[in-house]
Amino acid sequence: MTQRSGRGPGAWWAGLPLAGVSVVVGCRAAGTDGITPVPQLLAFLPWLLVPAGFALLCALLARWWPGLVWSVAVLGLLAWYVEPYGKTAEPDGPPLARLRVLTANAGSGRGTPALVPVLRGRRPDVVFVQECASGCRAALERDFAGVYPHRRAVEEDGSKGSLVLSRFPLRPAAGVPGTPGMPGAVADVRGHAVRLQLVHTVPPLPGRVGRWRRDLAGLRAFAAAHDDGPVILAGDFNASQDHAAFRRVLDTGLTDAARLAGHDRTPSWPSRTASVFGAQLDHVLVSRDFTATGARFPRVSGTGHRALVVDLTLHRRDRTVR
Repeated sequence: MTQRSGRGPGAWWAGLPLAGVSVVVGCRAAGTDGITPVPQLLAFLPWLLVPAGFALLCALLARWWPGLVWSVAVLGLLAWYVEPYGKTAEPDGPPLARLRVLTANAGSGRGTPALVPVLRGRRPDVVFVQECASGCRAALERDFAGVYPHRRAVEEDGSKGSLVLSRFPLRPAAGVPGTPGMPGAVADVRGHAVRLQLVHTVPPLPGRVGRWRRDLAGLRAFAAAHDDGPVILAGDFNASQDHAAFRRVLDTGLTDAARLAGHDRTPSWPSRTASVFGAQLDHVLVSRDFTATGARFPRVSGTGHRALVVDLTLHRRDRTVR
């Protein structure tokens, strides 16, 4: 007797990965981050094409036709969601100023020695450093006292400390409440006020997903309340465009500068494998007043994240367009 199609180990090899991938893709389609392990897997959504493709092959070899159709549907959804999220609109007004922004997670200060030459080589105008403990803060303020005379900091040790360095004058502004420190400031960029907000959410580890959602909700509330002028949010969001909580931040009208520069899927974490595998968790989000070019992700040894450098151009906003 011949084996009935769809029976045997081939169907099992197809069905098991398909079931897992389908849960993650279903949450993506439903606009929810779900529960562990879905938030963690969503960061690597494009890479789920591999198990889905494997399932397609197994279903084909096993002649499991429902599984074949299922595999094709899942692969189609994954391909759809790999596309960049959100709308982009070029500013209508003339250019007013240019600035270079760098954000880096210093790995509780361990990446500080490697960050120093990156700053010297890239020469950013504004620097956002997360996980900048007291030693990190003292070293950067000492080595770049003449370059960045203006700064704002949350003076905490370990992963909670943060630092903003600027060539432009800064005046204090309330930061976004969160577990790690997230200081804010208003920069005078050649006579134009630009709201700066450092970002560092807790990672969505098991048992901390609720706090991660609250941190991102706070950033969304901040962005919605400051949509009347130039805004830059930069740092370690611990989220990608495939996380619903992050997309809600973008939905306020912000745009990912890396996307504007053609690097919407370039990984920034984990640093060691980011050249071939990873997720983009570090972002520079800008209001519709900016255009962006030349996003780069230099490696900073001692930390699990790559830095992100973008060149921004501030434009005069057409106040009649909303």
